[in-house]
Amino acid sequence: MISNQWIEKRRPYWERLASLAAECQSNGVRRLGRNELRELALLYRQVANDLSVVRQDGTARSTAHMLNQLLGRTHNIIYSSRKRRSPGVLTFLREDYPRHFRRLLPYALAAIALFAAGALLGTLLTLARHGFMESVLGPSMVATIHRHEMWTHSIVGMKPQESSRIMTNNLSVTFLTFAAGITAGLGTIWLIFFNGFLMGIIATACQQAHMSRDLWSFVCPHGSLELPAIFIAGGAGLRLASGMLFPGLYSRRDSIARAGREAAQLVAGIIPMLVIAGTIEGFFSPSGAPAGLKFAVGAALFTLLLLWLFSSRAASKDDAALEGTALPADFQRSTHSSV
Repeated sequence: MISNQWIEKRRPYWERLASLAAECQSNGVRRLGRNELRELALLYRQVANDLSVVRQDGTARSTAHMLNQLLGRTHNIIYSSRKRRSPGVLTFLREDYPRHFRRLLPYALAAIALFAAGALLGTLLTLARHGFMESVLGPSMVATIHRHEMWTHSIVGMKPQESSRIMTNNLSVTFLTFAAGITAGLGTIWLIFFNGFLMGIIATACQQAHMSRDLWSFVCPHGSLELPAIFIAGGAGLRLASGMLFPGLYSRRDSIARAGREAAQLVAGIIPMLVIAGTIEGFFSPSGAPAGLKFAVGAALFTLLLLWLFSSRAASKDDAALEGTALPADFQRSTHSSV
């Protein structure tokens, strides 16, 4: 026999499904966001399971009738709706991607924190242990820094070839950082942390050699796009890992598939960033242009990046609507067993 406690525990999800169904009938399916559509499908399956449990209790016929009607309305909405056309590349980059990025921003912020932790450790070890930077960077690079020379001068004479090589390398590192999320996030965490670790060592070595301006005037123009791209790729890897480790409302298989789709969309939007960064790194960053100009270019590119990601035509109201579709955390604990 089904307890009243079980019914009261499940009732909020029945009411939520009824609310989504009513909204679809009033305004059309197109008014729902992607998260709401996923929520609608998930609740439909859960309520169908609830109905099968309720039907086993002969004293709960009114509840079974109500659920049956609710499922009938939702079934018509789900299976009679036409599939929406896929957005074009420009529409995806201009409207969909910024909204998608903002929704998954916590993962990118986690990647930034890992990078910063690695940079801090690299800095502290370089300052505390004599010869540490040489053991990591190698004698040749350390000798170049001690001669107050940048190791990037070789790029200038081979700009087209180097630009192509840099783009290929950046894309490889980015996709590796993303794909490493399949190792439950360990590979992604290591790659992000280690890149920050190297940056901390190099920055400290250049600071000790009084070459900080040379280093950062080189890094700033292309790094204003390249570093955020790597952080976003790291966030995509962490999102993939979260789908594996914390399936929540979904089966582990469905959770991984959903996380994989979201992570792949997150990575797709950074490809133009890497192409632009690779071109700048091959042609402009190692050039003899004034340091002030290089810093200005880097600042301008980073400002444009922020405007794209946070001030797009995708209204903040849509973001709020997406956030509002999250189901309570105890949903997964609401099983279909009677007490």
